[in-house]
Amino acid sequence: MFTEYSINTCCQNGWVEVITGSMFSGKTEELIRRVKRAVIANQQVKLFKHKIDQRYSSDDVVSHNKNAIPSIPINNATEIKNYIDNISVIGIDEAQFFDDSLITVCSELANMGKRVIVAGLDMDYQGEPFGPMPKLLATADFITKVHAICIKCGNLAQYTHRKTDNNNKVLLGEKKTYESLCRNCFNSVLK
Repeated sequence: MFTEYSINTCCQNGWVEVITGSMFSGKTEELIRRVKRAVIANQQVKLFKHKIDQRYSSDDVVSHNKNAIPSIPINNATEIKNYIDNISVIGIDEAQFFDDSLITVCSELANMGKRVIVAGLDMDYQGEPFGPMPKLLATADFITKVHAICIKCGNLAQYTHRKTDNNNKVLLGEKKTYESLCRNCFNSVLK
């Protein structure tokens, strides 16, 4: 017997997707890929990034591979609410730079029927949970953990090692400042 299932059209289903991993693991590449697919599907999309991230562009979200997509730079996650009319997909890059209001905003947007795609570092350069990411990972509907390649041994890398002596929690940088390491190599450089 064939049973037909109907979709309840009175209620939109939103959700939160989190893409996480170390630096150079392809988080922003994956965010850009998902956002571009949503555009191809004729969905209304807006992309946001923290204003602190000016490494490649003040306005665009740009991957280390130089793929870029227009975005809106913001200081606080609550600003996203000012831009969401008629938007069905919201992308957020460098989530670790936001405060815990990001968790509430993502949940509110999902509850409104929005698809929220968030990319960010799960750990800082000391291997500690970074910013709102732990709580965001705990409350996300879908999680994608991406890995880089360990610069020392070639294994999968999940840690970001800072090559400078700067102890600030937030220090924007690229390959001159950071490298991706596997667990064993990361632990060996910390000794």
